Amino acid sequence: MERHITLGEFIIENQKDFPYAKGELSALLSSIKLAAKMVNEKINKAGLSQIIGKMGTNNIQGENQAKLDIIANDIFISTLKNRGEICGIASEELEHYVAFDEDMHKDAKYIVLIDPLDGSSNIDVDITVGTIFSIYRRISPAGAKVKKEDFLQPGDSQVAAGYLIYGTSTILVYTTGNGVNGFTFDPGVGSFFLSHPQIRYPEHGKIYSVNEGNYVHFPDGVKKYIKWVQQIDEKDGRPFTSRYTGSLVADFHRNMLLGGIYLYPQGTTSPNGKLRLLYECNPMAFLTEQAGGKAIDGETRIMEIIPSELHERTPFICGNSEMVSIAERFIGGNYEV
Repeated sequence: MERHITLGEFIIENQKDFPYAKGELSALLSSIKLAAKMVNEKINKAGLSQIIGKMGTNNIQGENQAKLDIIANDIFISTLKNRGEICGIASEELEHYVAFDEDMHKDAKYIVLIDPLDGSSNIDVDITVGTIFSIYRRISPAGAKVKKEDFLQPGDSQVAAGYLIYGTSTILVYTTGNGVNGFTFDPGVGSFFLSHPQIRYPEHGKIYSVNEGNYVHFPDGVKKYIKWVQQIDEKDGRPFTSRYTGSLVADFHRNMLLGGIYLYPQGTTSPNGKLRLLYECNPMAFLTEQAGGKAIDGETRIMEIIPSELHERTPFICGNSEMVSIAERFIGGNYEV
């Protein structure tokens, strides 16, 4: 009989992935797993619990918050605070980072950045949503109060990143820099089991994900790339298939498994793009590269960008290396492929 490996067992068996840690990172990932179970339960009962709809308040980005945005944010912060592995957390839903000053946190080595409920505008129509997280080692000295600079690190400094996808099944996907693995939640036993070992982008992809409703606002290079993927060419399988849900986690997950490219470029309505560098782009770029893909802002590798603000936005293009490289050439003005 085939043995099914739980997330907890996998973390313990792969402790060598982070030899500088003494169990803290393993415990931190376990805390994220616990919070995810709680959020998953809330999402599954959203309609019955009357927690769908909007709060009538805006987050720091000026976006109308869903009730579940607030609930998910509170669950992750309280669950992570109850353990001593981190000294602070920054959330897409909060203007400022949260420093944990209690004695149990004073020597903590890690900080977390999180998008508690990505794609929350889809909640009311029962479309897939997710959670995105990123883990860094603090740069301020142990024992000192965590500072803003601890959160403003480039993506290359991440020690772990991942996402939860709450769909037809609930899946946790993460990396510690040694490949990407996915774990599916079995509600019958309350555990996550390894279901997608060593995920890699297929060599070639045929899916493109972009909000074509914003086409008129895109730079010329992006417009030309979109027209190129829509042209008929049997040699390379064009036209490609368009798939876009408005949930980054859902589009990213599909494209990584099936082969595709995701684009959210800058435009006249979003001069710096719409996605947040720290909460969305960096963790997804880390996963992308660990799965053999490529992530850029159009010119620069995402993981090399030095952030200057907690809620900094950036254009974001990620997916199959081949597809992203072709898009990069179009954006650079080279329209010959």
